[in-house]
Amino acid sequence: MPSTCNQRVRKALIIFSFVLLPVTFAYISCPIIIKGASEGIVTGGLIVFILLFMSSLFLGRLWCGWLCPGGGLQEIYFQINNKQVKVGRKNWFKYLMFLAIIFVPLISAIRSAGGFTAIDLFYNTDHGISIAKQGAFSILFVQIAFFTLFAMLAGKRGFCHYFCPIAVIMIVGRKIRKLVHWPALHLSADKSRCTDCKKCSENCPMGLYVNIMVQQESMENTECILCGCCINVCPKQVIRYAFDEI
Repeated sequence: MPSTCNQRVRKALIIFSFVLLPVTFAYISCPIIIKGASEGIVTGGLIVFILLFMSSLFLGRLWCGWLCPGGGLQEIYFQINNKQVKVGRKNWFKYLMFLAIIFVPLISAIRSAGGFTAIDLFYNTDHGISIAKQGAFSILFVQIAFFTLFAMLAGKRGFCHYFCPIAVIMIVGRKIRKLVHWPALHLSADKSRCTDCKKCSENCPMGLYVNIMVQQESMENTECILCGCCINVCPKQVIRYAFDEI
């Protein structure tokens, strides 16, 4: 089935993204972005964050489901801890982390530097390769340790649920798009074909009650990473991707 092929491609992409993390982690590392800002430098990582926010205005959290290296590592850990993490009040913890790790430190760093004065796309890297920089292994291992800790203790995509500040950036973009109502990628469902078998919910890596979303004809959820797993497992092909106003 085409949907099965899509999932194989998705998993290959997201795991390959994790394999490349030693090269790319400087571009998604909050401490490196803050350090650059404190010196008045727009780093490659800050530009990546801006691009991710802009992409979320049209593609939602597609990055999280298809290309995030942290997501790739967490999906590898599905083989060890396959527990679903349900959406609840604890999911708001990542918003506090966003304020504490990115927003407040970034604003403080920019103010202390008197604003941005330079752009360095390869800041804190050696010719663009993160792992080649002195001390890079320590930063890399700390990031991997965080992914591992949440995956082992919380379950599927635990880091995404409870800690990831990048997720907040993309959720904000998605909420803005929802207010403006321009066309964007999203899930769509034909309620009349649904048998409520609940396979979509059982296989959602983000622990969403997808079958209820189908029954309520409301497929929009800020925790949805548009991975398409629900599309793959649905025996009646109820769910599909769409790109229009919602």
